Amino acid sequence: MPELPEVEALRDFLTEHLTGREIVRVLPVAISVLKTYDPPLTALEGHRVAAVHRYGKFLGIETAEGPHLVTHLARAGWLHWKDSLPSGMPRPGKGPLALRVALETGAGFDLTEAGTQKRLAVYVVADPRQVPGVARLGPDPLADDFDEARFAALLDGERRQLKGALRDQSLIAGVGNAYSDEILHAAKMSPFKLAASLTDEETARLYAALRDTLTEAVERSRGVVAGRLKAEKKSGLRVHGRTGEPCPVCGDTVREVSFSDSSLQYCPTCQTGGKPLADRRMSRLLK
Repeated sequence: MPELPEVEALRDFLTEHLTGREIVRVLPVAISVLKTYDPPLTALEGHRVAAVHRYGKFLGIETAEGPHLVTHLARAGWLHWKDSLPSGMPRPGKGPLALRVALETGAGFDLTEAGTQKRLAVYVVADPRQVPGVARLGPDPLADDFDEARFAALLDGERRQLKGALRDQSLIAGVGNAYSDEILHAAKMSPFKLAASLTDEETARLYAALRDTLTEAVERSRGVVAGRLKAEKKSGLRVHGRTGEPCPVCGDTVREVSFSDSSLQYCPTCQTGGKPLADRRMSRLLK
């Protein structure tokens, strides 16, 4: 799933390629991606793009004197830029294409979604805050006013484990499964540690890891063309998705805890005092 760094890179890319351009056609190919119907998709046509925004993991395209196109790429969605869009109408039900946006120049982009679980979401709204997922977002962790004191206040009294707290979009916007693993590895903390149990020193360490990990990922992604962002993300990860590989810090083997629809990765030596965490799903399989 694209997270804050990748969506920020897409925002940069689209700012350069869309701003000032007129949207001439918006073609829905998979009707299931549309989560709003008033205003219709056609309300975007004939308007020039005024700005491109990021709201957590949501990407928003603002048109001049018109509505906003807001999308969440979900787990398997992606944006593909084309300097020259194919001619003709795309046929529904053929491949992963979900939505096509065409510009006056003949360029544009496709939104696609692989797999059978269709969660890609597209909204056309007068105000991005009309999108429920945007309205409930917590603060952006890379915002100038997101300082250590504000971070500590968010965690004060938070009874959840750190992994779950970091992924909660209403607490902190933009961090998902991959970067929560990377942040906790950088902070040398167990994903199962309770947020409310952190000392002042640990809170400061986690805050620094949060900001540094996301900032470095954004810088790695900046300037990378949209089609290569997924590969860039994977190449920069130290523990997430690297089960069985050596930890780049200490050399211990990266371990995994599996859940029903996701998994987390961590280094026992760096994060849990050398003790492997219980993998309940694997334990059930071994019984």
